[in-house]
Amino acid sequence: MILKSPPIGGLLYISLMAYSEKLAKRIREALSHIKQLEEKAMFGGICFMVNDKMCIGVNLDEIMCRIDPDKEDEALTRTGARPMDFTGHPMRGYVFVHQDAIKKKSELDYWIKLCLDFNPKAKSSKKKK
Repeated sequence: MILKSPPIGGLLYISLMAYSEKLAKRIREALSHIKQLEEKAMFGGICFMVNDKMCIGVNLDEIMCRIDPDKEDEALTRTGARPMDFTGHPMRGYVFVHQDAIKKKSELDYWIKLCLDFNPKAKSSKKKK
């Protein structure tokens, strides 16, 4: 939820922004070469599924990266990275990265590569019947 400043004499209003479309578009373009790619609404944002597994997503103004847990400590030393803590405690192998830390293509590419490198090893969630 974002509070917008009112124009002089205007009313304060609230914008409900689930995720940055600009970030989603950048990720979509970076993953355009992936044959088995699906987009799903998830966590109030959007998730890009690769080979039926959660790979990378966008929530508000951050990307959510599913990476190798063995590389998480190193990844968390990068600017703008923090543990994913939806449930109140960090989830191993999941990292949030703020959009300000991925303005350059090379910065976003670093995270996308980490996600894609881990994807073949990642477990897929069970399909609902």
